[in-house]
Amino acid sequence: MTSTDTTRLTGATAAAALALGDDALILSHRLGEWAGHAPVLEEEVALANIALDLLGQARILLSMVGDEDELAYLREERAFRNLQLVEQPNGDFAHTIARQLYFSFYQHEVYGELARGDGPFAPLAAKAVKETAYHRDHAEQWTLRLGDGTEESRSRMRAALDALWKFTGEMFQPVDGQGGLDLAAVEERWLAALTDVLGRAGLDLPQGPRTGAWAAGAGRQGLHTESFGRMLAEMQHLHRSHPGASW
Repeated sequence: MTSTDTTRLTGATAAAALALGDDALILSHRLGEWAGHAPVLEEEVALANIALDLLGQARILLSMVGDEDELAYLREERAFRNLQLVEQPNGDFAHTIARQLYFSFYQHEVYGELARGDGPFAPLAAKAVKETAYHRDHAEQWTLRLGDGTEESRSRMRAALDALWKFTGEMFQPVDGQGGLDLAAVEERWLAALTDVLGRAGLDLPQGPRTGAWAAGAGRQGLHTESFGRMLAEMQHLHRSHPGASW
């Protein structure tokens, strides 16, 4: 998926594009951090491909709002509207897979609903839903392998699911401009799918609160976790160090 010339959005619809675009951009960068560090060569390729899919989505969505490079590399931390979930550090491989499991199942449902509508996100969503189906399957297969593997892999996967669970509530808070997206239905399907996958992996759905991460103001309002600032500085360093540079 490549960036294309699009009509610039305004108001609430632009804010919705920014939220979706920032989710994809930040998670793409996090997955890119695995380059050279993935546990096996095949996974190096898989994570890179997912990261590139997300980057392609981000470019289109950000270009709906303004200049994609300026939005990615020149905004300050408080101007980003991504979910706190996607900015969480990679941690061990189980943490990365738990983050992917939660987000890819959510993103696949969101794009599926948007693709069925007639709003400005429908063309993008119709293409992206095919990509997210692969992302979801990748996370599902690794969850099954880790949960139904050794006691060590099961323990790490359980710990990762528990640690990231508190960030999942924010995904289902309404965002103005998303064109009648039924988040209650998305959440219901998301929970049902997670319950099924975790059950087959011999794991339980975490039972802790899912609201703590957003109750005091969350990523959608520009409030981010401590690790985000360090990640953003790394992501923006080259562009800010050489303003106006071209290859």
